[in-house]
Amino acid sequence: MDLIGWEKTLKKTLTVERFTHSLGVQKASLKLAILYGVDPVKAKTAGLLHDFGKQFSSGELLRKARELGLPIHPVEEMSPDLLHGPVGAQLLRRDFGLEDKEIIEAISYHTTGRKEMGALSRIVFLADYIEENRSFSGVGEIRELSQRDLREALYKALDRTIHYVLDRGLPLHPHSVDFRNVILLERKDSRRDN
Repeated sequence: MDLIGWEKTLKKTLTVERFTHSLGVQKASLKLAILYGVDPVKAKTAGLLHDFGKQFSSGELLRKARELGLPIHPVEEMSPDLLHGPVGAQLLRRDFGLEDKEIIEAISYHTTGRKEMGALSRIVFLADYIEENRSFSGVGEIRELSQRDLREALYKALDRTIHYVLDRGLPLHPHSVDFRNVILLERKDSRRDN
């Protein structure tokens, strides 16, 4: 399916607000992809489709994850919305024939991150955080930083996300901790090399 087909599918599937957000993530993903040398078509596709799984309730996400044979972490049992990435990616694969592994990875981990994330996944993760419709405190600073240093922008976005989760007394997904630690080590290594 091409991007126009994907847009039509999403427009029928998502709320107006979620569809608008998806277009914003698509736009931000494209900008970051061009800036950091990632395939722009893959970035546009992954950015657009990243929230396909948001159409489902918590109970539906758990049921679909089981139906798809996805592993469910205890944190995801407590916060099933964290499953919208992997469920959405696998439904797009199964029901719509999406086979690109990089796009599937980017959709799967755009919320939690994970230790082994390729450049496309990192871009979609950050684009979801900084897209133009987001207006929370500090997002402008991270948007600006993303134009100069992808790793630093990811680090700041991860730190703020983790603080947000902890401040609300919610469980923190180990994938997010692993991703932050990888970024932290990369920052340390790059500073040592300079």
